Amino acid sequence: MSAPLPSYSYRPMTTADLPAAHALSVQLKWPHRLDDWAMLHRVSKGFVVLDGERLIGSAFACPQGDFTTIGLVIVSDDYQGKGIGRKLMELALDACQSSTPMLNATLAGAPLYSSQGFVEFGRIQQHQGQVQAPTPAPLADGEECRPLSTADQPRLLELANAGSGLDRQAVLADLFPVVEQSVGIVRDGQLQAFALMRPFGRGRCIGPVIAQNLAQAQHLIATLLSQVPDAFVRIDIPADCGLSDWLEAAGLKKVDTVAQMARGTPPQTISGVQQFALVTQAIG
Repeated sequence: MSAPLPSYSYRPMTTADLPAAHALSVQLKWPHRLDDWAMLHRVSKGFVVLDGERLIGSAFACPQGDFTTIGLVIVSDDYQGKGIGRKLMELALDACQSSTPMLNATLAGAPLYSSQGFVEFGRIQQHQGQVQAPTPAPLADGEECRPLSTADQPRLLELANAGSGLDRQAVLADLFPVVEQSVGIVRDGQLQAFALMRPFGRGRCIGPVIAQNLAQAQHLIATLLSQVPDAFVRIDIPADCGLSDWLEAAGLKKVDTVAQMARGTPPQTISGVQQFALVTQAIG
């Protein structure tokens, strides 16, 4: 008589699940802190799978307006090949409802997502390392770089939405309290570009960075890097944004590339700005 098939239980993630879920990423040698998981849990719909009392997998779906970003889809190594990851993806996709699902996939994992209807529309490069802060290049005439305040948050949200094509209201509301440094470029009294830096992983993360052009993005990032000389910093950038070589020279080496994928039309930037750095790979 054959042994019965194992029965796994799937359910929404709770705050009490976070330490065990965080342990999954530790096993993969991902740098996420427990606080980074908690942030994603606050702004997303999370799912877990258990074998008895043991948490063996996770997934998140983060709604952002007409789009939902899916991230941290993890299955414990000793449970691979049992269809668990596919079931977690089904739960995350169901959570997207009528919105367009998006994700950032490892290049090895991209074919699996292609089989589920996702189409690649770009690449994201992960840069990190010990900072060798570059000198900020001069700004254009009439532009000024300054620290941001709470009074700037409505305009900052407007720029973040325009540069990403996503509704960033919930994500940024959660980020603002933990941001260590925030800078913006002002012209004619109006905020035109900005960059945020906060604790993340092994050190700090810069993102999002929204700017009108490459020179503005470089100036903002250099200004933030100058505040944390010799610190470990991570930044995730679109591969075609023009920052890669400049970041390498600043000590932030390219360590990984992932595929941006969507099941439907990907988001479009508006209002003459673009996203030069993501919030995180899980959130976009």
